[in-house]
Amino acid sequence: MSSSHSRDSVLKDQPTAAPPPTTGRTAALRARAAHVYDTVSTRHGWLGDYDYAWLCMPTLPFALPGRNGKRRQVGPPFYALESNLPIAVAVTTGLQHALAMLAGLITPPIIFASSLNLDTATSAYMISASLIGCGILSLVQMSRIHLFRNFYLGTGLLSVVGTSFSTLSTADAVFKNMYADGTCPTSTAADGTLTQLPCPDAYGYILGTSLICSFLEIFMAFIPPRTLKRIFPPMVTGTVILLIGASLVGTSGIPDWGGGSNCEGRPTTGDYVYCPSNDAPRPALWGSPDMIGLGFLSFASIILTELFGSPFLKNISIIVGLAVGCIVAGAAGYIDGSSIATAPAITFLWVKTFRIRVYPPAILPMLAVYISVAMEAIGDITASAEVSRVAVDGEEFDSRIQGGVLSDGLGGFMSALFTVAPLSLFAQNNGVIAVTRCANRNAGRWCCFFLILFGVLGKISGVFLAIPNPVLGGVTTFLFASVSVSGIRVLAYNRFTRRDRFVLAAALSFGLGDILVPDFLTYLFSTVTTSNKGLQGFLNSITIVLSTPFLIAGLIAVLLNLILPQEEGPNGDDDDAIERGIEREVVDVQAVERSHDEKTF
Repeated sequence: MSSSHSRDSVLKDQPTAAPPPTTGRTAALRARAAHVYDTVSTRHGWLGDYDYAWLCMPTLPFALPGRNGKRRQVGPPFYALESNLPIAVAVTTGLQHALAMLAGLITPPIIFASSLNLDTATSAYMISASLIGCGILSLVQMSRIHLFRNFYLGTGLLSVVGTSFSTLSTADAVFKNMYADGTCPTSTAADGTLTQLPCPDAYGYILGTSLICSFLEIFMAFIPPRTLKRIFPPMVTGTVILLIGASLVGTSGIPDWGGGSNCEGRPTTGDYVYCPSNDAPRPALWGSPDMIGLGFLSFASIILTELFGSPFLKNISIIVGLAVGCIVAGAAGYIDGSSIATAPAITFLWVKTFRIRVYPPAILPMLAVYISVAMEAIGDITASAEVSRVAVDGEEFDSRIQGGVLSDGLGGFMSALFTVAPLSLFAQNNGVIAVTRCANRNAGRWCCFFLILFGVLGKISGVFLAIPNPVLGGVTTFLFASVSVSGIRVLAYNRFTRRDRFVLAAALSFGLGDILVPDFLTYLFSTVTTSNKGLQGFLNSITIVLSTPFLIAGLIAVLLNLILPQEEGPNGDDDDAIERGIEREVVDVQAVERSHDEKTF
């Protein structure tokens, strides 16, 4: 008895062996493996409860109402950021996101290549690089990597990136300056006609300049979001977005709709008497019924898709417009298939490279571009958070804005190394989230997979390059007009006091003036002659800023917003206090709308 007792006491005194340090990790891995197995081995894991018929069935706008006099719409369940998403839903909605942003991704490289008269192979590569770069950097933007203290990298939302249209508008002015100052080569015909020759170095200058200017947005990511919102309120950002879309309609959308910018104005000599060139399969004069009709067919297809299409097709109506236009154009003999035949089957980044250098006159305009890109990012992140049903205020939301702006800045740096123009957050996908009711990041990861796949398959870029100018113009005109509508929506958050109207009127005076009379401020320093290259470059950069509608308008709006005093209301309340009250009311209204949507669906 005593020996037994002593033995037990000895055993009690011995230290108990600690569990292996990997026990908790092993259990987590086993649980993860079990979850993956259940997902891939069960019908619910593949299909879930999603209403695929609702997603794919066409809309009947003139259908009879229900018993209560209202047309009832039944939608799928809402999938939050971290919810268990069925595989088929993730693949389907991911593809939908990729197709919804596809037109916006291929348009900038096509316009860049056209402005610089680059060859077909280079143009196709630029499209592929844009798709691959967007897929890779969207994965970074969707992450939420903790750096230090309260700073993160990425939004943690289903956020995707694409080439900013503000870069496109600014680059057009920079390219014109490069051809004017001799950086890009030109040739003069016997009759005095000036022809702009291919200039791939100009694209390298844009990449290099954007690379160093991206540090400004990286720095802005560490400024408190509330401070940024105070300096750049909706009055400023809405004006900038409005004019970006409006200027692109005039400089790219409508010229392409008429047949192409090279033959705009109907030159009487040269290679562009007919559109898209004299050697095209079926050339025609700029603005002829043939050209206008092709573009209108694509434009009308977008409208019909919105009227009769299923939710899936409505989210990719731009692609539907391109597809319908290309089918008709191909059947009528307008498409030159040489770009498809010469495009490689497989491609990737750095198959072609550009000499990355800095163009000093473009530094100031590109700094302004990154400021506008950061402001767009704040608005896009707010919209993404709203449709994803996460908080739109508080420390967590501020950290999402900080992480998104930082990822945007790093994206501008990395995209230049990827031979892609600066990438920023895309707003188009917020509509896809709202309609499909899927805010899960797994769908976003599938979207990135499809974007990278589309870029690696080089023949797809050849297909995009073969799209006739009128078809592309009819679609991009709608796309750029949608950008302007987004600006109007941002402006609608203002109360439009007398002060607000004054700021907006002053900014639009120069912005609309530049759009309607593009040469208004381009000759401001034409009489100044100096041998100082630094001074000449500074004057050229000022000219670019003044002749770019959204840059000069945004600059004026920022200055006036900072120096004009706030107005007091009848009860002594200043505009800031009233604005904060309006923001709270907007959040409350959005919450009510979301609650109503949940009940409706």
